[in-house]
Amino acid sequence: MHDSPRLDRRAFALGLTSLAFSGLALSACATSMAPRSSAATAGFGPLEPDPNQLLDLPRGFSYRVISAFGDPMDDGFRVPDRADGMGAFRLDQDRVALVRNHELQPKHAADGPFATPVGSGAGFDRGRDGGWMPGGTTTLVYDQRSGRVERQHLSLIGTIRNCAGGTTPWGSWLTCEEDVSRAGDGQSQDHGWVFEVPASHPGRVDAVPLRAMGRFNHEAAAVDPRTGIVYLTEDRDDSLFYRFLPARRGQLAQGGRLQALAFADPALGTDSRNWNAATLNVGQWAAARWIDLDGVDSTNDDLRKRGNRSGAALFARGEGIHFGANELYFCCTSGGAAKLSQVMRYRPSRNEGQPGEADAPGRLQLFVESTSEAMLNFGDNITVAPNGHLIVCEDQYTAVVDNHLRGITPAGDVYAFARLHAQTELAGACFSPDGRTMFVNVYSPGKTLAITGPWMA
Repeated sequence: MHDSPRLDRRAFALGLTSLAFSGLALSACATSMAPRSSAATAGFGPLEPDPNQLLDLPRGFSYRVISAFGDPMDDGFRVPDRADGMGAFRLDQDRVALVRNHELQPKHAADGPFATPVGSGAGFDRGRDGGWMPGGTTTLVYDQRSGRVERQHLSLIGTIRNCAGGTTPWGSWLTCEEDVSRAGDGQSQDHGWVFEVPASHPGRVDAVPLRAMGRFNHEAAAVDPRTGIVYLTEDRDDSLFYRFLPARRGQLAQGGRLQALAFADPALGTDSRNWNAATLNVGQWAAARWIDLDGVDSTNDDLRKRGNRSGAALFARGEGIHFGANELYFCCTSGGAAKLSQVMRYRPSRNEGQPGEADAPGRLQLFVESTSEAMLNFGDNITVAPNGHLIVCEDQYTAVVDNHLRGITPAGDVYAFARLHAQTELAGACFSPDGRTMFVNVYSPGKTLAITGPWMA
């Protein structure tokens, strides 16, 4: 787990990220040069055709399908479909626990874990027929040495459309509902919450909504290991970027304060999307301030609108988020003049969430803005490779999709790391804590892949 005294993935890969990215303010980004699509000079080399026609990878890399929709699990249920966000946790030198989201709505009950719709055991919400809402998480234990799944089981049920989430330094997965349906819309509970799933739990956890973290169209979460502050994205065209200041570090159910990011400079306005005019240029830093939000249960689904009226900045479909060494990165899927993607970087204040923050505020940077479909087309989930490059999952919204895993170097070069042949998205990219293996999901029909290769090349 993340509190193990052994080597921790976050300290390993993201410590490398800190070194790799530390010169950005003095490089191309500082002069507002747009990142380039430069596969010839960046990344791991050209992609080689996969004979199985699933995933093309560079020479030296290979994948293994370790779990798939419909596989029997050890608790008697089956692996659900629509595999989305995912987090990896250290168990010992070779074994990793993966907690995997399933983005299932009530209409997808046939693709859920149960052969019959009712099911028993712990969960959050049931529909009119008495069956559990089919969204939730599964947990699997994978041995990197043998390449085998030792166990997989249902770990959360009764939620709707569990999209992304994030790992915590205390060994749990925050799974987020991208749904704001109300009680009475075919279910008995309001939805739109974050739930916590301990990675080491051997079965289904009690589904406890973390209500103080807000009710909205949640996407992903990332925890600053230094402060315990949780940063949250929202998948809406007019979304906000949130942070949650917990009343007690590591005990999110004890409540806390929810805030939204605003620009400290009034001249920047309240819109980071660059749709009509450039608020931020590539490489530009902007000082941040944080606005307290009230009514965070948002029964009218208007939290983002009220926050924006109070001065919070708008973002274009905030999606994947990943915390590095004293900084984080998050994707805005439809941001930028071309509406193809932005990648933002936030560097917290040394007094983040504490008195004195305004004297040395956190800063937001537009790190990447895509100018063509060949560069980055609807970036979604995001992680960091052991060599310090960002890895971004594409999720295109066209009749025919050509989704890739895109790499981004510290110099801002964007390249193709992998190409998916299936007509679906790649999601949930994450690395084992030792950096040996990248795990990623093929969304539907759901598959989980383990990718190995020369990550430090």
